[in-house]
Amino acid sequence: MKYPTSLLIAVAALAALVVQPAAAENADRDKPMNAEADALRYDDLKQTSVFTGNVVITKGTTIIRGDKVDVQQDAEGYQRAIVTVAPGKLAFYRKKRDLLDEFIEGEAERIEYDSRADVVKFIRRAVLRRYKGATLADESTGAQINYDNTTDVFTVDGGTQNQSAGNPTGRVRALLSPRNTASAAGGTTLPATGALPVLRPSGTLGTGRN
Repeated sequence: MKYPTSLLIAVAALAALVVQPAAAENADRDKPMNAEADALRYDDLKQTSVFTGNVVITKGTTIIRGDKVDVQQDAEGYQRAIVTVAPGKLAFYRKKRDLLDEFIEGEAERIEYDSRADVVKFIRRAVLRRYKGATLADESTGAQINYDNTTDVFTVDGGTQNQSAGNPTGRVRALLSPRNTASAAGGTTLPATGALPVLRPSGTLGTGRN
């Protein structure tokens, strides 16, 4: 099957969508990017690509899913991706943490990724989770969560966009496991790149989960 030239160009242009974050899996840096969608509109003059319909973007261990992904590339080659979904659904983001059997996973009605700043924003009905293997270790919810891949610091905002039947006030909620500075096997101190994510809530911190 032959693919349109515009599709090949767009995939090449998006190859650096996830650019060498310090805390991301090192192997991801050398992996090709794969994009799947029902349709693609690529504008070479404006350097924009719009994927629509069951979009799945993968690069090594990094996975992004949504109904629509808009990508804008600047003159220096940095990308800004906006992932959106139909009403009632959530966009998805997941990546493996460097040197650890841990994954960062997030969902929201809208996800924005800025490769220049290396920051991911989860907007409206935002959830951010950390898994140790297959076990959920931490989970935070809010109206908006900003996650910095470089520093592993994230901020959480509460508000009306976080209101639900189980959380009528819209306050930030977090479940955080105890932070261990040594491995269970030999008591070896983790390297700096393996430091656990730091929560810096910018809203009011509540207790419990949605």
